[in-house]
Amino acid sequence: MADAVLLLHFAYIAWIMLGAFLTRCRPRLAALHVFTLFYGITVEIFALWCPLTALENWLEARGGVAPYHGPFLLHYLDALVYPDVPPLALTIGAVAVCALNLWIYARRLIARRSLA
Repeated sequence: MADAVLLLHFAYIAWIMLGAFLTRCRPRLAALHVFTLFYGITVEIFALWCPLTALENWLEARGGVAPYHGPFLLHYLDALVYPDVPPLALTIGAVAVCALNLWIYARRLIARRSLA
């Protein structure tokens, strides 16, 4: 079960990163993506509790695996992709990806209003 939550977590991150491209011409889905972008920015900047991380850790502990401590991104990206990158750099990168997606939405909105 913890592995399923891990996959869900990675899917959520992919949604955050690529959602602006997947929501074109889908205003309700775009609104959901914008909400998740703001949520992601808030969680990263203020190091808030993430329910998926908490669920994954709880399931690992119940399965006899020592749960990791700290943010999901730092744990997996630091261990697998970017070893020894400072946590602040990962936070800045995550917020930058969210900001890029918000910029895409802003450009779409401006283009739509200029056509009207």
